[in-house]
Amino acid sequence: MLGTFGGALEARHIDASGGRLTGEVTGEVETEENVLVVKRIHVALRLAASEDLRETVERVHGFYAMKCPLYRTLRSAIELTSSYELVAPIGGVAG
Repeated sequence: MLGTFGGALEARHIDASGGRLTGEVTGEVETEENVLVVKRIHVALRLAASEDLRETVERVHGFYAMKCPLYRTLRSAIELTSSYELVAPIGGVAG
């Protein structure tokens, strides 16, 4: 999902390379018949980019998952969600 989001940003001339885009994945596991089963996965995306790009990033975040092979494969079996946070770029370099 990180790669698909990054690719969609890059297609819109938002630099997601060089560590500007990172993600943290959290999974929630439950027990079914004494077997651990992954039920939910959340991807928290973090993009270092200027505030003026927020509208575009928000738009991309709204559709990118349906373009992601992993999401499309797993969405009927596991609850997959994502969120994003826009942070100021280091050194003031815009995304």
